Amino acid sequence: MELLLLLCLLGMCVGVCLFAVVLVCVHYTSSVPNKKRLQLTFKDVPLDKEHPFPSIYEPPEIDLSIVIPAYNEAVRLPPCLDEMMPYLESQDYSYEVIIVDDGSKDNTIEVALNYTKTYGSDKFRVMKLPANRGKGGAIRQGVLSARGRQVLFADADGATDVKDLCGLRKALKDLMSVSGVDHGIAVGSRAHLQDDAVANRSFFRNILMWGFHVFVIIVGGIDNIKDTQCGFKLFSRATARDIFSQMNIERWAFDVEIFVIARYLRIPSVEVPVNWEEIDGSKLVPIFSWLEMAKDLLMIRLRYLIGAWRVDVEKRG
Repeated sequence: MELLLLLCLLGMCVGVCLFAVVLVCVHYTSSVPNKKRLQLTFKDVPLDKEHPFPSIYEPPEIDLSIVIPAYNEAVRLPPCLDEMMPYLESQDYSYEVIIVDDGSKDNTIEVALNYTKTYGSDKFRVMKLPANRGKGGAIRQGVLSARGRQVLFADADGATDVKDLCGLRKALKDLMSVSGVDHGIAVGSRAHLQDDAVANRSFFRNILMWGFHVFVIIVGGIDNIKDTQCGFKLFSRATARDIFSQMNIERWAFDVEIFVIARYLRIPSVEVPVNWEEIDGSKLVPIFSWLEMAKDLLMIRLRYLIGAWRVDVEKRG
C-alpha cells in the first residue's frame, strides 16, 4: 500500500514537473512577430510612382476593402480576378482590392500589376512584402493598410463565389444593427447551414476539416463557429483594426486566433452560407499542414492561458 501511494505521489510530481516545463517552454518560445504595420508602398502604374499605403487607424475613404494574400499565385490569380473585378465594377459602392504578395518566387507581382493598369491604383493596389510571413501575416499587413468601412479577406484561388459577398454585407449590417455597436464579423461558411450552401470538396479534405473542427472546439474553445477556416470573412473597420492589430499567429491557424481575440473583445459574429468549390493548387500539404495547425492551436490556447499573449480588452473602440 505504501509503495502504491509512493508511486502515485511520484507520478503526480513528474506530471507537475512536465507541465511546468511545458509552460516555461511555451512562455519563452512565444516569439511574437513584429506587430507594427510595415511602411510599404504601392505603385501607380501609369505614372510609375510609388505611394505609401494608408493606415487602418485613419478615417475610412471607401465602402469596401478586399485583401487577397498571394504566394506564387501567378496562375490561379487571373481567373479569380477576372470574375471578381467585373462583379465589383457592377456594384453601387466604392471599393479597393489589395493583393499582398507574400514573398512570391514567380511573377505574381507582374500579373497583379496588370490589373492596376486596367483599373487604376485607386481601385487596385499591390503590396509586396519583403519576405514570406505566411497567409495570416500577409492578410494582417493588408488589413492594417485598408481604406474601407468594411474589410473582407478572400483567397487567391477564388474558391468562394464572389457573389456571396452580397450576403455577407447584409448579414454584417443586420448584426451591427441588432447589437447596436460598430463591431461585427460575417463569416463565410461551407458548413451547409442552408440547403443552398454548396461545397464540393474532396473526401480527404472533408476528413481533415471535420477533424480540425473537433480540435478547435476541444482545444480552442471555439464552439460558436462551425467553419473557422473558410477564406471569406468580412469585418467592420473597427473590428478589423482591433483584431488584426493584436494577432500573433501568421500561418494557417490565424483564423482561429481571430475568434479567440473576438471572444475576449466580445465582438459578435454570424455565419453566412457560401458557395465554395475546391480549386487545384492549394498550398495546404495534407497531414503536415493539419498537424502544423493543430500545434499552433495548442500554442494559442496555452499562451493565452498563461498570459504569454494578452488581448487588450480596452482597445475595443
